[in-house]
Amino acid sequence: MTWVFDLPLIVSGPALLLVLLSFSLGGLAFFRRRVLPTLRFKQDESTFGAGMVSSIMVFYGLSMALVSVNVWESYQKAQEITSGEATALNLIYRDVTSYPEPYRSQLQKTLADYTQHVIHESWPQMRKGIVPHGGIEYMTFFQKMLTSFEPKTEGQKILAAETFSAYNRVIEARRERLDSVGTHLPGVFWCVVIFGAVISLTSAFFFPIDDERVHAVQVLLLTVFIGLVIFLILALDRPYRGDLGVSPEPYQLLYDQLMRR
Repeated sequence: MTWVFDLPLIVSGPALLLVLLSFSLGGLAFFRRRVLPTLRFKQDESTFGAGMVSSIMVFYGLSMALVSVNVWESYQKAQEITSGEATALNLIYRDVTSYPEPYRSQLQKTLADYTQHVIHESWPQMRKGIVPHGGIEYMTFFQKMLTSFEPKTEGQKILAAETFSAYNRVIEARRERLDSVGTHLPGVFWCVVIFGAVISLTSAFFFPIDDERVHAVQVLLLTVFIGLVIFLILALDRPYRGDLGVSPEPYQLLYDQLMRR
């Protein structure tokens, strides 16, 4: 079912609302015609039913709030990781500009090739939920070039130390980016979201409201609100997938402004 996360939001949003509205309005019509007439309500029992529905909605609302916050934090974390790696690449690229030739040209070219690889090869895989395995060869060659350089002055020694520090930041950020590709809500959370919505909507059917239109409008509003929250979770659950997926724009901006020749 992961293909759902790749659908355009203009498709997945209305489809989700249509499913929920079909369930709620169809279920309400069935309950009012087949179930409610067989039930007997007293005034105190109606009060108890209202309290039960409120309790259900409170617990479901708390659950949805926790899930929404978790999804949003994961999405923001993915953005921070992307920006962090691009920043580290910016720093190390500027560091190697002070290296003597032929090291400077080779190191800069390797970083530019790595950035292009991330944009055009790694990112399309990440958009599909696949952890990319390529690109490490650029970093391996870059490290080999760094270790082969022998600093001769104190300034070059300081430069080499700073460059190695920046290189370690790039490797760390790359590892975090790859680890974040598989970030998503566990299946048990989605069970809570889906079955919680069914229970919450079903509980709204058990009220003997005389005017069916009033009952339908109230259930309709509840359904739309629940649908919007679920849609928000669906849109942000996989940080690199879908229309709101994290883009490689920081890398592209870095390449265009600094690395392009």
